[in-house]
Amino acid sequence: MNIPYNLKSQSLLKVIVLICGFCLFSLGGFAQQASISVSGIVSDETGEPLPGASVIVEGTTTGIITGRDGSFSLEVPTGSSIGVSFISYESQSIMIDDSSAFPLVIRMIPSVVALDEAVVVAIGYGTMRKSDLTGAISSVSSDKLRTGVISSTEQVLQGRVAGLSVVQGSGDPASGSTVRLRGGTSIAAGNNPLIVVDGIPGVDINTVQPSEILSIDVLKDASASAIYGSRGANGVIIVTTNRENSGKTIEYSGYVAVGSISNRLDLLSANQWRQYVRENEDWDAIDYGGDTDWQKELEQTSVSQSHTLSFYNGSEESGLRASVTYFENEGVIKSSSLNRLSSNLSAYQYGLKDKLKVEVGLNASQDEWSPLDYRIFERAYNLSPVISVRDASGNFTEVGGNTYENPVEINSNRTAKDQRNRLMGYLKAELELLPGFKSTTNLSYEYNSHKGNLYKPSYAVLEGRSEKGYAQKTLGEYVNNQVETYLTYNKTFDEHKFNVMGGYSYLNNVYSGFGAQRRGFDTDLFLYNNLAAGQDFRADDTYSYKGEATLISFFGRANYTFADKYMATGTIRRDGSSRFGNNNKWGVFPSASIGWRISEERFMDGTSGWLNNLKLRVGYGITGNQDGIGEYKSLEIVGAVSSDRYYNGETDSWKSGYGTVQNPNPNLKWEETAQFNIGLDFTLMNRFTGTLEVYQKNTSDLLYEYPVPANEYPFPLMLANVGDMTNKGIELSLNGNILVNGDFSMDANLTLASNKQTIDKLSNDKFVSEDGGAFYTGSLHGLPGMSGLYSQVIAEGYAVGTFWGPQNHGLNADGSFNNDETSSDLGNIQPKLNLGFGMNFRYKSFDAAFSTYGMFGQKVLNATAMVMNDPSRLPSKNVPDDFLTSGITSTPVYSGYWIEDASFFRLQTVTLAYTIPVREIGLSKARVYLTGENLFVLTGYTGVDPEVSIDGLSAPGIDMFNYYPKPRTFSLGLNISF
Repeated sequence: MNIPYNLKSQSLLKVIVLICGFCLFSLGGFAQQASISVSGIVSDETGEPLPGASVIVEGTTTGIITGRDGSFSLEVPTGSSIGVSFISYESQSIMIDDSSAFPLVIRMIPSVVALDEAVVVAIGYGTMRKSDLTGAISSVSSDKLRTGVISSTEQVLQGRVAGLSVVQGSGDPASGSTVRLRGGTSIAAGNNPLIVVDGIPGVDINTVQPSEILSIDVLKDASASAIYGSRGANGVIIVTTNRENSGKTIEYSGYVAVGSISNRLDLLSANQWRQYVRENEDWDAIDYGGDTDWQKELEQTSVSQSHTLSFYNGSEESGLRASVTYFENEGVIKSSSLNRLSSNLSAYQYGLKDKLKVEVGLNASQDEWSPLDYRIFERAYNLSPVISVRDASGNFTEVGGNTYENPVEINSNRTAKDQRNRLMGYLKAELELLPGFKSTTNLSYEYNSHKGNLYKPSYAVLEGRSEKGYAQKTLGEYVNNQVETYLTYNKTFDEHKFNVMGGYSYLNNVYSGFGAQRRGFDTDLFLYNNLAAGQDFRADDTYSYKGEATLISFFGRANYTFADKYMATGTIRRDGSSRFGNNNKWGVFPSASIGWRISEERFMDGTSGWLNNLKLRVGYGITGNQDGIGEYKSLEIVGAVSSDRYYNGETDSWKSGYGTVQNPNPNLKWEETAQFNIGLDFTLMNRFTGTLEVYQKNTSDLLYEYPVPANEYPFPLMLANVGDMTNKGIELSLNGNILVNGDFSMDANLTLASNKQTIDKLSNDKFVSEDGGAFYTGSLHGLPGMSGLYSQVIAEGYAVGTFWGPQNHGLNADGSFNNDETSSDLGNIQPKLNLGFGMNFRYKSFDAAFSTYGMFGQKVLNATAMVMNDPSRLPSKNVPDDFLTSGITSTPVYSGYWIEDASFFRLQTVTLAYTIPVREIGLSKARVYLTGENLFVLTGYTGVDPEVSIDGLSAPGIDMFNYYPKPRTFSLGLNISF
């Protein structure tokens, strides 16, 4: 890990040490002791030179500082030892005698304690040494982030932070992941953490590409995230990109990856189907003569690639960094892919005798992909294996019946092309007004747009034929303008250290969009490019929308440290939002935390040999969540009401009547989360660091839509703050340099987290659900025989995503299901334990690493199995292999029989790399590597993959015919530095 240092100080120190060394060496020259001319190179753990390392003859003051290439040369008395030291690395002692071979190659080993002390952590509107922290903050440097084929930036954190769950519920290249930090805090509002990129809050994390990330800091508890007020209830993820550095560098990094399906459902083959028909003497079954694996017909071997070229030229006064990345992720399902072109440009300039620093940055990216019609998966499971993809005439085979259309035809006979554009620019100015007193202003602009294009030709089976061609175009835009300015004051005297910060923030975001669709095209040649050519248009074929919200904030923070042993932090933020109701336009969000470095106390002197650091932290704070309110939810809204249509005799046409479509609620406010956190940081034997956290989050004023009486309100539903929720948990993070022996080193990291969620309150005297305080979600509508049926309940005493239905006690003797007559708790989608584990190995120029992650205790409804294990499907449709031995004789119904334990442990990545010695040919570094991803999954789940999406309320934790399988990929990559 490269630790920033002051180049001017290093240069001055170098001169001083050289002068002192020269003088002392001259004085020592009167002695007649024999000496040896010693030369060598000092490098870090990766082999990179360490300029500024100190090399001193032990027992004397004779020494030297290594140059820019890490080299040194000095005279050493025979039989003496030299000591080599550098900040954040363990000091080394090397004996010098006649048998020593020069030049010495000295590879430094990172010091766990020194690293922990020196790491600088982003805390929101500033930075702080990790050793001074009082809040729960986890930091991940770029070399510890997940590698491989990353299509959505948040995936780099999977398994890396205790308490942070990144669920990748689909292998679709265009899909993202669900991110939860210490459990969700809301039912109807957003549960994703706030993203801050280079000091700009609320940014789309995909604005930044993984190759540009320098570090990520995760603010877990309210004492750390309260500085973000009404947007910090779900935690904060602060992303810092590659910026200020010295020297001139050109770098290339790229890879080519090959992927294939890692798992699929085991369905009857054509031979198995025919054997079943013979054994059951089902002579009415139609054998179409085919032999088709419909899943394989949709699959392909994917070839993906990524190439990044970056340039950096920097000094103490100014610097410029530019990069461009081309990323192509081909999906393992035909016609699915993601193409991304992104670029980054940033620069900084110092002035006014280094009192002023101006920094500008621009990130831009464009994504293009082809959205899939996910109905192809259900059809692929339904169609009989004896049906061919094409008939004798070469046309797609058609067999009558609902949900029995040809999935290859569906996937082939449609044209879909979506595009997303992201742009983020910022200007940051820092001015030192007085020693220790600094002013910072940050201006930012963010633009996101999503364009959708879809055409189903007149010969397409689904919608195309019935509509005689169908075309659709959509556009959605989002603009975020933000101004933040704040003052900071740092003061240190004697053993006291103060830091005070106060500021103002103004945020304005505007979203708008429109869409149009037409049918009845005389030709399919126009695709979606000429909607006017469609002859069939209807009243709701066009729409448009626009919304705007403003947030104004005042915030402040104070830090105090005494003797590097006692720390205290207090923050406060006051938010005023246009989203809030008239009676709650402003909210206040305070926090406080303290820290105690117990290991620095005198009574701990006897433990210094094995306990190098022990710090206790305690914090409490209040944060908010306004994501679920929307821009105009507190106001009465009038709109078109279909039931109020009337006939206008003057125009001889029907008109839409207008009425109230949303009730006003002047009391509408943010959801509020109060969190208490206790943390313990420790370092053992100067090799192992760890953090233990215990927390409780109490969320009040939960948002949900409640039925209201018609005699009081013109509209039957109202969004209101009513409920309460609790999350309790414990987290453990461990890191260690397990073995360091000459050219070989080995380190490991482990994260464990457990969280329990409970809804404590869901109704009050005014707002109650229609079913005694419970709401039903997880709709199974659309599955055979399950219209209007729900699989989950939101109720007091249960977690969000709790499955609710009849318990099952196996099968009866006749093969029917032995289910209870009443419904009860069947488990929930919340994992009881999250685990991440990884190791890194290095031997000379070789390095290797692997990473794993797992989730344990969560339940999943295997709705796909529930539908497919139906005796009535044979022989017209397909069934799983194990259905033939299951003993099931009756039509499946929803019950606990289909709720499965979805615990899993996944080998996420394995990498083997070699650093090529290339300095002789003018290169700084060249590294070639091979990476395997998703190599295996240990699980008892019987579906395609146990990692099922938990996002939203419509179908969280439900595997329902729409699972895009994850690929197993192998990447060959190269990194070169000039």
